Amino acid sequence: MKATLQESQSLVLIVDDEPFIRMILRHFLQREGYQIVEAQNGIEALIIFKQLQPDIVLLDAIMPDMDGFECCTELQTLDCGKHTPVLMITGLDDQESVDSAFEVGAIDYVTKPIHWPVLRQRVKRLIQQSQLQQKLEAINLELQRLVTIDGLTEVANRRGFEEYFAQEWQRMKREQSPISLIICDVDFFKLYNDTYGHRIGDRCLQEIAKAIKDIVKRPGDLVARYGGEEFAVILPNTDTLGATYIAENICDAVRKLAIPHRNSQVSPYVTLSAGFTTEIPQQSSDLEEMIAAADLALYQAKAAGRDRFVQNILATQK
Repeated sequence: MKATLQESQSLVLIVDDEPFIRMILRHFLQREGYQIVEAQNGIEALIIFKQLQPDIVLLDAIMPDMDGFECCTELQTLDCGKHTPVLMITGLDDQESVDSAFEVGAIDYVTKPIHWPVLRQRVKRLIQQSQLQQKLEAINLELQRLVTIDGLTEVANRRGFEEYFAQEWQRMKREQSPISLIICDVDFFKLYNDTYGHRIGDRCLQEIAKAIKDIVKRPGDLVARYGGEEFAVILPNTDTLGATYIAENICDAVRKLAIPHRNSQVSPYVTLSAGFTTEIPQQSSDLEEMIAAADLALYQAKAAGRDRFVQNILATQK
């Protein structure tokens, strides 16, 4: 049976220092429908691998300069090589050689002289397994992303916030760099929902989330829906001055949306209150205390009349 369409598009890298072996392998695999690229030694194989990222590597164990075992070890260190199966081809079938092949990362091996039906089935199986593994990992990554995204606003949800904040807190602790946290709350949002209905309320939250994302643009920053009408912004490597600038722009951006709110007690439009704090995490620091400090600053912003931001100076480390 010939290879399927998906298999026929697979690229096989043949690595062998003997031209005759490369030729018969090439002719055999081409008849099976595979695309072929060749390397005559381990060093050349690494260069070609990085450029073309083949679907499988057929690697001769015994070669001058860099043998197959060393080449396989090097392939495992490449990010693009973590999913690529290596099939070792060896004239040695002693226990030590077989063990060495698996120790350096080979998925399977065949011995010389090559048994062609065995090689056909092993190449086919290894490519299929690799493709399936990559699909499963992609699905798992997408599922992981979905469980950390808020379905309504398409920013991170509370779980995504907690995971990312813990990660960046530890990183800033190691680097001794500042991290800022802003917590925002839509002013009089319950009254907004009561006045306009929950469907319009949901649309309001979507517009506000987008406005915040348009302000917070750095790849390392995170916008999250922290609660019902609360949003949080994590700003790694950001000092007090930078956090002040972001908090001010967020509040201003929501004002500029000019979303009518006839029952607001501070403005004819929807507004936002925000509190923030900045810290350089220490060994004795607690990230929960930083969240509490930002939350306290938010409470102070509300108490001061809303539609503003307040910094919790007590928690700030310069």
